[in-house]
Amino acid sequence: MNIALWIVQGLLALAMLGAGAMKLATPRAKLVANPQMAWSADFTEGQIKLLGLAEIAGAAGLILPWLLRIAPILTPVAAACLGFLMLGAVRTHMRRKEPWVPPMVLAALCVFVVAGRLL
Repeated sequence: MNIALWIVQGLLALAMLGAGAMKLATPRAKLVANPQMAWSADFTEGQIKLLGLAEIAGAAGLILPWLLRIAPILTPVAAACLGFLMLGAVRTHMRRKEPWVPPMVLAALCVFVVAGRLL
């Protein structure tokens, strides 16, 4: 079970790190022009950057506390926060009639990490 949790945590962290870095590095106008990022038209530049920062912080929280054995309770907390962030993404995509399954899968994986690390 521990190996499965580490694999899921690593994949989630990579996904969140990549998505967050892209949101931080790409100007809003470029994001809005991308058909896969059309949702960004509903958010300000600051909100998009804040989402990116939250995803990067969550990625670090998925790995570092458990790996370093410093406040390991922060790993399931980070997973829970990322899960709620992904549920917000699901809501946004559903409202815009866009595909919502990918963020739902990420939210489910976050639930797996929370359950696995707390039990």
